[in-house]
Amino acid sequence: MAENHYCIIMAGGLGSRFWPVSRNSKPKQFLDILGTGKTFVRQTYERFAKIMPRENILVVTSVAYNETLQEQIPELTPDQILLEPYRRNTAPCMAYATYKILTKNPDATVVVTPADHLIQNEDVFLETIDNALEYASSHDVLITLGIKPDRPETEYGYIQANKHHFFNINGNVAYNVKTFTEKPNAQLAEVFVNSGEFLWNSGIFIWNLKTILSEIEAHQPEIATIFGEGADKYYTTAEPEFINRVYEECKSISIDYGIMEKTEKAVVYPVSFGWSDLGTWESLYSQFAGENRSNLIQAKEVLLRGVTNSIVVSEGEKKLIVAAGLDDFMIINTKDVILICPRDESVYKSIMTDLPLNDLSKYQ
Repeated sequence: MAENHYCIIMAGGLGSRFWPVSRNSKPKQFLDILGTGKTFVRQTYERFAKIMPRENILVVTSVAYNETLQEQIPELTPDQILLEPYRRNTAPCMAYATYKILTKNPDATVVVTPADHLIQNEDVFLETIDNALEYASSHDVLITLGIKPDRPETEYGYIQANKHHFFNINGNVAYNVKTFTEKPNAQLAEVFVNSGEFLWNSGIFIWNLKTILSEIEAHQPEIATIFGEGADKYYTTAEPEFINRVYEECKSISIDYGIMEKTEKAVVYPVSFGWSDLGTWESLYSQFAGENRSNLIQAKEVLLRGVTNSIVVSEGEKKLIVAAGLDDFMIINTKDVILICPRDESVYKSIMTDLPLNDLSKYQ
């Protein structure tokens, strides 16, 4: 294993996806949505532990999730769990871990990854990460993994590759980035996919510390200054108090907007290893039942008659779910909520946005 390879797992997101199974108290990254027996964050940790020392894996999460994270990954030491007192998006999250690693190993090369993505072909994924880490360790680049799209998806951001500026990463072609685009409408997404120049933005980044630090200093000098002041506090008892003050001062900004869209060192590495953000019930259905137009069932006891193209989920308890004559429906059962509605994503979103907040607040 490469001793200078590190991983920063970002695990601080709220529980707004997969409601009512996902809650603010236990968001998606701490759930076993796939029914594998392991949560997303546990799977992510185990995945990277195969290619780098376990002590080189840091997880950044909210103070509110500290106990949950320790339960799910008891191997982590306190120094590997970075607790954010406030949510400030992904750039401060990444900067906190980056400046902390700097005090221990300035020669580190780092992969930054969300905690809650689906990776189907793990062998290809790990080979890709190894290739990118090896390349980034000796090159002045900020690599982002671009997923080769197989459909015009409106729920993902896109990266446009500059096909006139390319180079080789261990036999694989990578490109300088031309543009980043937020989630497009359906018509624009189709144009992107048909052009052959656009890739889905995975939110996975690889770089060496020297390069990322220079780009933070150039494009986010305030973040560089406040986190840089903690050089003598990281890995000490003074760290929590320092971080609390930093997060009170720090602005909220994403890695994409704060760094990647401004730098001239952005590189996109086109890959395909069975990736999905799995951000909605509909995306879960499409991933695992969509091709056959069958039902997606994650429940111990079901009795279905004439139910097609539907999602049936019952969390934990032994409760018989009986349904008949439904097509394109969702039935989601938890200990305190039963959600029954058309599978249409717009209907689900209306439940989360159109109802008065106090109607759902105690179930968040």
